[in-house]
Amino acid sequence: MIIFPAIDLVEGEAVRLYKGDFAQKTVYSEDPLAVAKGFAEQGATHIHLVDLDGARKGEANNFELICRIKQETGLFVEVGGGIRSAEAIDRYLERGIDRVILGTVAVTDESFISRLTTAEREKIAVGVDVKEGLVAIKGWTETTDLRLEDFCRKLQREGVDTVICTDIGRDGAMRGTNREMYRRLSEETSMQIVASGGVSTLEDVRSLAEMGLYGAIIGKAYYEGAIDLKEAIEVAR
Repeated sequence: MIIFPAIDLVEGEAVRLYKGDFAQKTVYSEDPLAVAKGFAEQGATHIHLVDLDGARKGEANNFELICRIKQETGLFVEVGGGIRSAEAIDRYLERGIDRVILGTVAVTDESFISRLTTAEREKIAVGVDVKEGLVAIKGWTETTDLRLEDFCRKLQREGVDTVICTDIGRDGAMRGTNREMYRRLSEETSMQIVASGGVSTLEDVRSLAEMGLYGAIIGKAYYEGAIDLKEAIEVAR
């Protein structure tokens, strides 16, 4: 299983939100590039970046910073937040970003994924954000009536290979990840599943790895010192 240490970006700073609430924001670093380089020094090979400004406003305010992180670390970089058009996808891919993450547009425009080229589809993932079993969009500010499992089965039929599934209720809450949700999802689909939200102990990492999940995202637990990144990478292997 791959460990994806995460950097959430707001106005060029590395932050974490509590349950997606912008009013409950903690700034961890004013230099996200240095944070990313630290991840690489600790053995990370992949990194998960979220442009929270983009998720909320639909504009890639942190685009150049994200591209610098890719260029100067050499890590496998996946990026989400406000990517809602083929042009936005191409803009990132042309600058060497390894994977882009679609969120809102995958829900609101049912034909969007099928319209992408094969090359584009090979480098996309869909971020499925879940609030009490239902899919949320627009930076977690709106909840749809789509059930998680139904939506993921639809994505699989459309040819999506990778899903990043976040339990909003556990994100940043430091109370463990929703293991049952990931177990159920891994049994009902054949996609690569990345667990996100509440991965806060090495036991969480071990449990997810034993399920055969493709990846797990670690955010607040790293910044708060609850998880040692080197140890998490070893456990995941």
